[in-house]
Amino acid sequence: MKEISDIIKAFDQAQKEGKRSALATVVLVEGSSYRRPGARMLVTEDGQLTGAISGGCLEGDALRKALFAIVSQQNKLVVYDTLDEDDVKFGVQLGCNGVVHILFEPLGISNENNPILFLKQLMSERQDAVLASFFTPGQVDQPGTRLLYLKDKLEGQLPENIKEDAEKDIKQAFLDKISCFKDYHSGEKSLKAFIEFITPPIAVVVAGAGNDVQPLVEMASLLGWHITVVDGRRAYATANRFPKADHVLVSKPDMVLRQLQPDARTVFLLMTHNYNYDLGLLKALTTIDYIYIGILGPAAKRDRMLSDLGEQDIYLNEYQRSGIYAPVGLDIGAETAAEIALSVLAEIKAFFSGREGLSLKLKQIPIHDRLADKAGHG
Repeated sequence: MKEISDIIKAFDQAQKEGKRSALATVVLVEGSSYRRPGARMLVTEDGQLTGAISGGCLEGDALRKALFAIVSQQNKLVVYDTLDEDDVKFGVQLGCNGVVHILFEPLGISNENNPILFLKQLMSERQDAVLASFFTPGQVDQPGTRLLYLKDKLEGQLPENIKEDAEKDIKQAFLDKISCFKDYHSGEKSLKAFIEFITPPIAVVVAGAGNDVQPLVEMASLLGWHITVVDGRRAYATANRFPKADHVLVSKPDMVLRQLQPDARTVFLLMTHNYNYDLGLLKALTTIDYIYIGILGPAAKRDRMLSDLGEQDIYLNEYQRSGIYAPVGLDIGAETAAEIALSVLAEIKAFFSGREGLSLKLKQIPIHDRLADKAGHG
């Protein structure tokens, strides 16, 4: 979501400066590639790039294709193939054994199917959503990003003869919480759709405003996560100390939840170095359906906290205990505050990705999920 946020900001700035722009989106990958479907890049008419669709090898040629889309005001689909001698000849080196399909869309603010407007709707709500982009390999006419499903409502337009099937597939992708590809037939034309399931950014609530929390907030900000810092010490919990945090709260532990709206992508980190504060907040968190609580410190601290809660007749069931990560973080040999921050954020990312945080060289399967394996027909 950080990439989407940056693209929206760049688009708004281009609009203020009267610059035309186009959005490049990876809509299909066959084989391996540095970026997967859903990667995006904004290109302005003066050559400014925001976001990325590759590791840097496609951006030069993609700039030229985007400028053509801006001038012609037509959507364009470009296919880059590592095995194609022409692509090699023109200097396109993917560095992977794959075929990458890029959809270029000129961005007219009056266009009701302007993908930026869909992306803005996504960012305005902490809600799961589905975005559908349609393309026709080998054809001049490219429908582009045409539909957004958000809060049980469909936004956008589809060809009437595929509308019923497409809406059904989009709603199913939302229920399954997974991106997929679908094939449709519109008259004599065959359409492909990249149906992209998008989740809101991770929200991190950090209890603690000490110096060791500062690098964690900086790193989480780079990831585009939503960050709240809370502490009982007014001199520490300030916006000046944490300029990258979205919210900085001064609060007693039993009052924290009254100021938040945690959801299924909210995690809590107890890092105050004040045992009683951490214990008080953990007690408050046992009243909600949390998914992840990370506690800084040794296992002995965790056990003591659970024992102290028991003395207050608060006993955690197996499910609640499984959501407590203590000691928090991956085992990377972290010592400094920055290294600990890296360890903690890596564990949170692995948690949401359903991964174990192993070295990639030990994997026996592809690094990325193969969306193509989940493709079907409408």
